[in-house]
Amino acid sequence: MTEAAGLADVLASRLGALWGTAVDVTGLRQLSGGASRESWDIQVRTAGGTGRRLILLRAAAGRAPEKDIAVEAAAMSAARAAGVPAPELHDFGNGALGRDYLLMERLDGETIPRRLLRDDAYAAVRPRLARRLGEVLARIHQVDPGKIPGLPQVDALGQLTGLYQGFAEPRPALEIGLRWLAEHNPPPVADTLVHGDFRTGNLMVGADGLHGVLDWELTHRGDPRQDLGWLCTKAWRFGSASPAGGFGTRADLMAGYAAGGGTPPDEETQRWWELYGTVRWALLCRRQAERYLADAEPSIEHAVLGRRVCEQEFDILLALGHAAPQVVPDPLDDGVRPSVRPHDLPNGPELLRAVREFLAAEVGITDPRLRFHALVAANALRIAEREALLGAEHERRHQARLAVLGCADDEALCAAIREGTLDHRFGDIAATVREMIVDKLTVANPGHLACPA
Repeated sequence: MTEAAGLADVLASRLGALWGTAVDVTGLRQLSGGASRESWDIQVRTAGGTGRRLILLRAAAGRAPEKDIAVEAAAMSAARAAGVPAPELHDFGNGALGRDYLLMERLDGETIPRRLLRDDAYAAVRPRLARRLGEVLARIHQVDPGKIPGLPQVDALGQLTGLYQGFAEPRPALEIGLRWLAEHNPPPVADTLVHGDFRTGNLMVGADGLHGVLDWELTHRGDPRQDLGWLCTKAWRFGSASPAGGFGTRADLMAGYAAGGGTPPDEETQRWWELYGTVRWALLCRRQAERYLADAEPSIEHAVLGRRVCEQEFDILLALGHAAPQVVPDPLDDGVRPSVRPHDLPNGPELLRAVREFLAAEVGITDPRLRFHALVAANALRIAEREALLGAEHERRHQARLAVLGCADDEALCAAIREGTLDHRFGDIAATVREMIVDKLTVANPGHLACPA
């Protein structure tokens, strides 16, 4: 029996017990995306002939749960009762389906950011979304966190510092960001329920407006301003010039937040939380890559996320005025691939290109999930090609830059940033870190260098 067939049988039995009627699973399809757990689209029909659409979110096989699924379920249900458009939850737990899971109604609409931000189908609703999202966040933040058993309390900056220290990996740009955050930490406000991942990509939108707030996995008790900053973090604008999730202005977002009963932060506090979001996403990308590196999870998506950390590092420098957008040619565009004797042609880089083009053009044409992962794999090969061409020269230049500062390695540079021992040469430090990040992005994603703050 296939995994899908076995899951369909278990679902039919569980839903029959919940609803008190025979249930037939008429469709079951695993969806693409989702870096932390599986997502399944389910179609069912009851004995009375009623058809329904459901979504199953389920922990990946062999992976220990990181969160209490009951907390996520309780937060979703409490938010829905408060008027937040969260999906109706039918079931949750870890016994019936063998792993932690949430079973909920399937909402109609679109979540893919590039479609929401560019397609004509959503042109009419886009100008209204920033204000609407502010109203919804205000409703979330009015939910009493004390009524959600087990809701974890999170010290936002302490959590980031702990994540960074846990990697024991020197990253000068993150040191700059973390130091700035520590030195400019705004005064605290009363804790609320925090969604934790309120952003474009986790919002279900239709042509008529917002249909749902999804993915409550990171919900916690903490500072409500985290959600406002996270929505406006550069990564979640997906190339749009509009800061509020790519949809609209901060002013519209804050107007909606105030109309919904929230207290908008001042401009400097909002800036702090947006930079916090950039540092946080850098560390979350690194954590996902660690699942591939240390935990041996065979995920091409997790592997490639590790090479996105430098995007956030550059954005930290942009936000703090230590860098400016620039155009850097993609080294793969010149087509020059020197041969290495005595090896035959095609040479190594040309073979990488052949595999990349095959993945991008041929694999998964009729299977959306396979197609998604084939495109991620093709991008991984582009990174490998660029590194093969430029890696040795980048290493030489980086060591020369460190030597000018009197630092033996990245660890010594990080210590100088953290301890302030080279503050009298901070301009030189910023230039060194900027040039290092430009080299990393020239390999990982040269187009990101041209994106404005």
